[in-house]
Amino acid sequence: MFIATHDKPRDQREDAPTLPEGPARAALELAVRRLDYAEQDREPASMSEALAGIARCYRALASYPTAMDFMHQALRWSYALGGVDQRVELLCELAELSCEAADAADGEDGERQRDLARDCARDMAFEGARVAAHAADPHWEIKVLLRASDVLDRCGDHDDAITMQTRAMTLMVRHPDVADSIADGQSAATGRLM
Repeated sequence: MFIATHDKPRDQREDAPTLPEGPARAALELAVRRLDYAEQDREPASMSEALAGIARCYRALASYPTAMDFMHQALRWSYALGGVDQRVELLCELAELSCEAADAADGEDGERQRDLARDCARDMAFEGARVAAHAADPHWEIKVLLRASDVLDRCGDHDDAITMQTRAMTLMVRHPDVADSIADGQSAATGRLM
């Protein structure tokens, strides 16, 4: 069974920010309250979404290690759902979050932290693209592939990023009814990599 440990002091990371009064603190307090309610029923969808909400709050505060910990917990709960939608969304978010963590890593251990964060980003991007292939909605799969492509490009894996874009474009050709709505929003990202 998965257990969230948000309220135990020993789990507080040294790099977790002290929160000043304001919107960031209010959002985090609300997210923690939401997790408290979700823990009463222990329903996987609620637990996953509540944990992801806390991760998003820490991400907004640039506390990336703490955000990644909560996002990993949310991802573990999403596996209990059986479907792929929430899992793929969390995989994409975790990949993007890992890129941000890599960009922000510094200090004497910064290079190792950057490498670990980029490895995590790559793994999550590839896994998200793999799982999205099982989706019934080609529109959604195309968006996932383009998100994965962006993450891989940010990690310096340009060849893999182009491969993901090629998969997305192949789906666009097969499903022209969804291609127009996606192409308008993604044309800048596609042109940047090509």
